[in-house]
Parts: sequence; structure tokens; C-alpha cells
Amino acid sequence: MDTKNTIYSAMMVISALVLTVEWLRWLENDNPVIYVSAMVLVGSLAAMIIDIAARITEINFKIDRKEQSLRINIQGVEENMERKLDTMISENKASIQEITGRLYR
Repeated sequence: MDTKNTIYSAMMVISALVLTVEWLRWLENDNPVIYVSAMVLVGSLAAMIIDIAARITEINFKIDRKEQSLRINIQGVEENMERKLDTMISENKASIQEITGRLYR
């Protein structure tokens, strides 16, 4: 886990705790289960967000690898087609020269 994500998660949990404490004081309710529940809720939300970010990073990495592989394959096909076209063009030129030579005789 990245340090930045850890800091953001801690900030989420602390701010949720402070908000819950102040809100429950305003409502004059001092049930500690509510405090713990709020911390667990926000902590699990932070963990879920971090997990989603990690999955997105992994997917981006896989897409980059596939894109690079596809570029290499396309380049190979392009070179192969270029060689075949060059061969075909040279054969056609030779055939045209032969036909042209026969016409002028």
C-alpha cells in the first residue's frame, strides 16, 4: 500500500470519528458502539477505494503490455507484407520488361 493512501485512509477514519463524536454529543447520545461502527465503516470504505485503485493500476499495466505486444506484432506483419510486396513488384517489373521487349522485336 502506498504511503499516500495510508495517510488518506487514516484521515478518513479520524475525520469520521470526530464527526460522529460531535454529532452524537449534539444529539446527547454517548453509545461507544456507534463510534466503533463509524470507524469500521469508514475504514472499510477506505480499504475498498484503495483496492479499486490497485486494480485499476493493474489493469492499466496489463493494457500497456498488450498494446506493446500488439505494436510489435503489427510491425512484424507490416515488414512481412512490405517484403512480399517488394518481391511481387520486382516480379511484375521483370514481366513487364519481358513483354515490352517482345513487343519491340
